[in-house]
Amino acid sequence: MNAGLIFLTLGYVLSQFFRAFLAVMTDVLGRDLGVGPDELATASGLWFLSFAVMQIPVGWALDVHGPRRTASVLLLLGGAGGAVVFALAQSALHINIAMLLIGVGCSPVLMASFFLFARQYSAAMFATLAAVMIGVGSLGNLAGAGPLALAVESFGWRESLWGLAVVTGVIAAGILAFVKDPEKLDASEGGTVLSILAMPALWLIFPLMLVGYAPAGALRGLWIGPYMTDIQGGGAALATTIMACAMIAGTFIYGPLDRVFGTRKWVVFGGNALALVCLFALALGLATGYWSAVILFAGVGLFGLSFPVIMAHGRAFLPAHLTGRGITLMNLFGIGGVGLSQMISGRLFAAQGGGAAGHDVVLMFFAVILAVGLVIYGFCQDRTD
Repeated sequence: MNAGLIFLTLGYVLSQFFRAFLAVMTDVLGRDLGVGPDELATASGLWFLSFAVMQIPVGWALDVHGPRRTASVLLLLGGAGGAVVFALAQSALHINIAMLLIGVGCSPVLMASFFLFARQYSAAMFATLAAVMIGVGSLGNLAGAGPLALAVESFGWRESLWGLAVVTGVIAAGILAFVKDPEKLDASEGGTVLSILAMPALWLIFPLMLVGYAPAGALRGLWIGPYMTDIQGGGAALATTIMACAMIAGTFIYGPLDRVFGTRKWVVFGGNALALVCLFALALGLATGYWSAVILFAGVGLFGLSFPVIMAHGRAFLPAHLTGRGITLMNLFGIGGVGLSQMISGRLFAAQGGGAAGHDVVLMFFAVILAVGLVIYGFCQDRTD
């Protein structure tokens, strides 16, 4: 870990924080601004969608300009700028704008790290390195639970956002100062995103990439908080912290499994099948008390964090000179899936009038889309390095 990777890791800590922090702020934003869970689901979805849309230009920028400028400029303008807008928010519209900007700012950080891993390290180590980056970065997921709740209670939510804006600016400056771009490859072979989309092997991986991270990302990012308040009578901060810890553990556990078992496909398939069991149990009301619900949410987080192994699976089909475009295209599916599902789930919740019926429909929605993605993924080609 050199200084550049340390600052990229800190940037990813922020990315994980920003995608999850609304779950803890649901009550205070509702009280101060009159913003409900369905509106915050839209705001959360906008973060993921802007993040996803940016993956195409980010991929081009990584291949052409390198990770140093790509990550630092976007994190400063979008991340720090969006946090300032959030601190000044007076309505749901302002929160939506802030989350759009923050999504843009966070969009290059993880892919800049993956780009460096793919270009500077052994291909067989990609999944493990990616898992370590995600696992360490997921400390932001933890910071967006109990510590954030304490900060909001002690200083206020606006003051907390001002502090985050300053921290984001400092990390962006560190990335600019310390990240070193790899040598440029000869791009005479050509190729674009369309070249990657023309690879048949990837089309059976993309669907699970689209829906595999959505349940864990969306539930931890928002729905676990309202669920615990509405169905279990409270304890949202503790539940979100436990689920965040489970997601961190899941990332580290998944990392070396492709080398342990000699397969990526079946590691991903088996883990997501267990996440699906937890989702169906929640959706069918089998969580009879607070702790059984916490365990099932933690199970979704633990088994649903196969993202680094799916990414390594897809990366194995990519030509070297299209690494940036390829990994960001895959990330577009992964993050875009969370954004779309958040916006759909918010509408499903509102259509049911909220309450227990609303939460059941949201959980069943995530279970069904994951099941469909798994069925398609079952026919894909396995590949290891």
